[in-house]
Amino acid sequence: MTKIALGLMSGTSADGLTVCAVRPAPFKILHFKNYSYPAELQRRLLNAVKLTVPALSQLNYELGALYAKIVRKFLKEFNLRAQDICVIGSHGQTVYHGPHDKTPNTLQIGDPSFLACETGAPAVSEFRAKDIALGGEGAPLLPFFDEYIWGQGSPKILLNVGGISNFSVVGKKIKTFGFDVGPGNTLIDLTCQHLLHQPFDKNGQTAAEGTPDKALVKKLLKQKFFAQKPPKSLDKNEFGKTYLEKYFALPHCQNVPDLLSTLTYFTAAAVAKAVTDFVPKSAQKELVVSGGGCYNQTLLKFLRELLPHINVTTTLAYGIDPQAKEAAAFALFGCLALKRKTNHCARATGARENTVLGKITL
Repeated sequence: MTKIALGLMSGTSADGLTVCAVRPAPFKILHFKNYSYPAELQRRLLNAVKLTVPALSQLNYELGALYAKIVRKFLKEFNLRAQDICVIGSHGQTVYHGPHDKTPNTLQIGDPSFLACETGAPAVSEFRAKDIALGGEGAPLLPFFDEYIWGQGSPKILLNVGGISNFSVVGKKIKTFGFDVGPGNTLIDLTCQHLLHQPFDKNGQTAAEGTPDKALVKKLLKQKFFAQKPPKSLDKNEFGKTYLEKYFALPHCQNVPDLLSTLTYFTAAAVAKAVTDFVPKSAQKELVVSGGGCYNQTLLKFLRELLPHINVTTTLAYGIDPQAKEAAAFALFGCLALKRKTNHCARATGARENTVLGKITL
């Protein structure tokens, strides 16, 4: 049997782990599945930045053990054998991202030793650290994958809407670049959790019932981050609960549909501004959306309204499930790291040079 690589991704919403099995060459996604975390674990992960050192250390090992348990379940469900795995690439759970601190730093947890012990395959993790050491932002990392898959085709903007939104610009005769553009699902999800007692706005249905406050969004887009030239990246907490309370008066909202409509419009408008300000006209042809946000029909509607000259679609149009893309990317990154091959786009992060990212646990 052809060797397979596994990729593991747990995003800023900390709602679960995506496991993806890929065939490295020629690259193909074989299987993937999302595994939800228990609500109590999600709560601890979202608040991990406030934990004491002993509690954070414990969570790091607890999460690593859970990853191994989930991988065991994944292999059983898809009738795969541990001995057929050549590598596991694991992003880990970001607890804190501080590339602009006095000492630039980033922290992902979920110790990979358990994965290596469970499968006998090498596990590659901590992909952001070496980029930070080379003077980069540590994010975004997906531009390398986007170039690997779409770099030889017509120009595309690959937008990932997770907790934070980021995109890559790739294509023939395009020098690949990418950056974090602003809020993704975090503000929307927090509002749903606080005011509707549901995890997210499914398909953007509640937002569709409201009217966005475009004047407020226009005012917010004048904030420093949106004008800052790339490379640039964000910690999820920069568009978190404190931001909601300050600019959207949470929890004293009287009209939830209007609030969700405004937040969804804010996410779309931040993307549109980034495209208008930083993407060459020649590359403004197609916007390919992935991540959980691609299922928000109200968000897609706003993107089409704000970028009428661009064809807005999702990665499904290219045979890649939007929820599998990031995990698949880390499977590829793990494969390349094991071969000591570049898996990094320094132009997207601001690092001094391209390198091999990831630490290998044998």
